[in-house]
Amino acid sequence: MQATGKTVEEILTSLPKDRAEPFNKLHDIIVKNLPKGFEAGISYGGLGYIIPHSLYPAGYHCKPIEPLPFAGIASQKNSINFYHMGIYSEPKLFDWFVSEYPKHSKQKLDMGKSCVRFKKLDEIPYQLIGELMTKMTAQEWIDLYESKLKK
Repeated sequence: MQATGKTVEEILTSLPKDRAEPFNKLHDIIVKNLPKGFEAGISYGGLGYIIPHSLYPAGYHCKPIEPLPFAGIASQKNSINFYHMGIYSEPKLFDWFVSEYPKHSKQKLDMGKSCVRFKKLDEIPYQLIGELMTKMTAQEWIDLYESKLKK
């Protein structure tokens, strides 16, 4: 489901009433914990946390006019989804997240490769997401991203 809005603020204010509070809280915790070099922005039509072209001019290899994506959140039909490319690309970070998740939520982890689905909105582990966001610097993400491209 593509976000409604062309700016971060438009996306945050156009959410369904039942999603607005948890979605905005998730956005706030992510932004509060973003390392220097990342910023909130629009990525592939949704709310993303990206490395801007000013820091990484090449952009995303699949679509260079887009900034380098790192994380994102989306309000889907049955869940709020959180995307984090670091847990997809770095096995140690993935293992850390999977082992920490049960300490922060009673809900079973519902996860794809880089996507964590939160179906029970009162069970979103905000503190864990905040901590996850601090685990990789912008330069570490660029280096990891480039190392994966070369393979």
